[in-house]
Amino acid sequence: MSLLNRRRFLTISAAAFCLPAQAASRHFAQWHGVALGAPATLRVSGLTQARAAPIFISVEDELSRLENIFSLYRETSEIAHLNASGQLLAPSHELLEVLSLSDRLNTATGGAFDPTVQTLWQAARGEDSTNSATGWQHLRFDSSRVEFAHPNNAKMGLTLNGIAQGYISDKIAGLLRDIGMHNVLVDFGEIVASGQRGVGESWRVGVAAPDGRVIKRMTLNDRALATSAPFMPVGDNRHLKPHIFSTDPNHHLQHRLVSVSAPTAAISDGLSTACCLLSKTQIQKALDQVPGSKVEVLEPFG
Repeated sequence: MSLLNRRRFLTISAAAFCLPAQAASRHFAQWHGVALGAPATLRVSGLTQARAAPIFISVEDELSRLENIFSLYRETSEIAHLNASGQLLAPSHELLEVLSLSDRLNTATGGAFDPTVQTLWQAARGEDSTNSATGWQHLRFDSSRVEFAHPNNAKMGLTLNGIAQGYISDKIAGLLRDIGMHNVLVDFGEIVASGQRGVGESWRVGVAAPDGRVIKRMTLNDRALATSAPFMPVGDNRHLKPHIFSTDPNHHLQHRLVSVSAPTAAISDGLSTACCLLSKTQIQKALDQVPGSKVEVLEPFG
């Protein structure tokens, strides 16, 4: 994926529908940073900025640790090592957890969710794709190793950008819960809304298209939301470039924007990605296999 995150151009605006800026400064501690190459924000209700400072340092440390596993932008990350050598020994628990969930979503979506599309992304950027291949069935993983096992020794690559951002959002929300912070809004490209933004008030979020048009306003309480569209604007924003790819000729890019809510951001993330390649009937079939998931927005785009 490019540094322009595939979610960010959609402007999933959790901040825009919280509180007026002056009120928010009194009632929320806020953190702004970067996660997997995209802008990230965090809000903790009922905490001053001063009291939140050491907590946000812990958040940054955890984010850095997770990027050392999942980031394509760090040459020493686990996924970068796998892509470079075709094999990774002693993978982390977190990587195995995401791969296991990816396998579940690959099955639920009939193969539409397939993180082995990295070579397709590289080819679209003009990089050499000679003797490259895709296919989730060619990835092997267990607690001892992760490896590509294509029968023709073709070059393969893995990108978890369609699920890892949600997973990292879940992990940060979990870290905060573990230290007693239960009223939190995490927006790392995918949104996790934990607890409440105020007494008796759910977190309020909005989904907007690239032209700034707000498609839907909604509330979230102990739930996650992710949004995807298969094309991203480039240049003057009138030209749309695909950035979600299919490894299966039976799955085709759909010209629409999809928002999915679910109990976790990792699930929302993976499903919203896959739904860009599925018909409405296929979407419903996939969601039926993932309890608690729901399409919030399904709108023509581009």
